[in-house]
Amino acid sequence: MTVETITRLSVFPLPGAVLFPRMHLPLHIFEPRYKAMVQHALASDQRIGMIQPRSTGERPLLYDIGCVGKIGHVEALEDGRYNIVLEGLSRFRVLRELEVATPFRQVEAELIATDDAYETLELLERASIEREARRFADAQGYAVDWEAVSRLDDEALVNGIAQVAPFDAAAKQALLEAGDLSTRADLTVQLMQFFGRHDGDNHVTLQ
Repeated sequence: MTVETITRLSVFPLPGAVLFPRMHLPLHIFEPRYKAMVQHALASDQRIGMIQPRSTGERPLLYDIGCVGKIGHVEALEDGRYNIVLEGLSRFRVLRELEVATPFRQVEAELIATDDAYETLELLERASIEREARRFADAQGYAVDWEAVSRLDDEALVNGIAQVAPFDAAAKQALLEAGDLSTRADLTVQLMQFFGRHDGDNHVTLQ
C-alpha cells in the first residue's frame, strides 16, 4: 500500500542532480547557504530534499517532485565546507514553499512512500536495458565493470543508470517522476538511445 505523509523539508535545488530511493548521492557543499542547510540537517533529522530547479536565477522555480535524502556520511573540512553522501529515502511532492528566515529554502511536502518490496523487471526488460547500457557506455568511452553490473538487482540497475547518466535536467526529471520501475526502465533505454547519438566531433547530439 502507498502511504503519503506531509512533512517540512529543507531543499537543495541542483540542476542535473537527482536522487532515487535506496541510492546514494555524494555532494560537495561549499555555498554558505547550503553549508547552513547541512548544519541544520545534522542538528535535526539529517534530511535534505534534493530537487531540480525548473528555471534559472537566484530563486528559481522548482519542479514538483524531488527525493528526500538522509545524510549517511559527512566529512567536515577545515574551511567550513562539507563532503556528504545522501541516502535516498523516498520521493516527495512539493505542496507549497514556506516563508522562512533561513538562507536555504524550505517547503511543505508530501512524501510518496512505496511498498517495501523491491520492484522487478521482466527478463526481456532486464536484457534490453543491460544491452543498451553497454552500447551507451561504449559510445561514451566509459569503463564499466559489467560483471558487477550483472549482480545488481533490477531497481539498483535502473535507478543507478538514471541517476548517473549524463542526460539533461528535463530528462532526469522525467525519470524521477516515472511511476514504476518498468516505465523508468523503458524511458532510460529511450534516453540512452537518444543521447547516445554522436556527431562527427564525437560529441553527444540531440539531432
